[in-house]
Amino acid sequence: MPTAQSGFFEWVFFFLKTYGGLFLKGAGTTLLIALTGTLTGFVLGLGVGYVRAMPCEKEGGAVRYWLLKLARALLGVYIEVFRSTPMIVQAMVIFYGISAVFHVTLPYLLAGYVIVSINTGAYLAEIVRGGIQSVDPGQQEAALAIGMTYGQSMLHVVLPQAIRNILPALGNEFVVNIKDTSVLNVISVTELFFVSKSAAGTYFKYFEVFFITSCIYFVMTFTVTRFLRWLEKKMDGPENYAIHGSQTVPDVELIGKEGEQHG
Repeated sequence: MPTAQSGFFEWVFFFLKTYGGLFLKGAGTTLLIALTGTLTGFVLGLGVGYVRAMPCEKEGGAVRYWLLKLARALLGVYIEVFRSTPMIVQAMVIFYGISAVFHVTLPYLLAGYVIVSINTGAYLAEIVRGGIQSVDPGQQEAALAIGMTYGQSMLHVVLPQAIRNILPALGNEFVVNIKDTSVLNVISVTELFFVSKSAAGTYFKYFEVFFITSCIYFVMTFTVTRFLRWLEKKMDGPENYAIHGSQTVPDVELIGKEGEQHG
């Protein structure tokens, strides 16, 4: 063990050797909660955004109209509440609120997963709604014109394009969740920040420990960001589409001009 006169790097190597396994375990918990919470939040946000993007017209029937109005109002309250309050407060309210009202103590890992999922769903709901509205309405009208129902047109025409449009925002939310899981230490979730705080408090060496912690967070977020950028490029398709298009356009214009001359 280093002494009080030991230097910065001596303490860093000591913490890596002594708590290296715990740091990795905490980082794994952080990634697990961030990944599963983001995926579940995406599914939740997809459902909420879909409902909020549905046309609400009286021509579909009075019962359907008022049920949809009520659902949209309740979902709007959910979005505003979770977007207007910090996740650390939501964690305290949800974890201790469930315990007080229902007399049920959630496992810490499950509680963290639920909190991140609900919070992410509120943010992604508006992103999904914006993605749906960004798709050209003419495409859905064309789908309806060939006999598709509203649900089929959304599932096969609109949503695939909307999801592609919101992919960067979805990736950004995942990166944000990797960092924001640190607030779950207030309910004793043993993620990376919780482990780091425990190690630093044992020896009162906060700078050295959180230097290691910041490096781990950087590696995780940097790796995820680069992977998501690679995935976006793969989904964009080959870069030579524009080249082929530019070569065929002059031919079409030439044929058109020749046709006019013969006419």
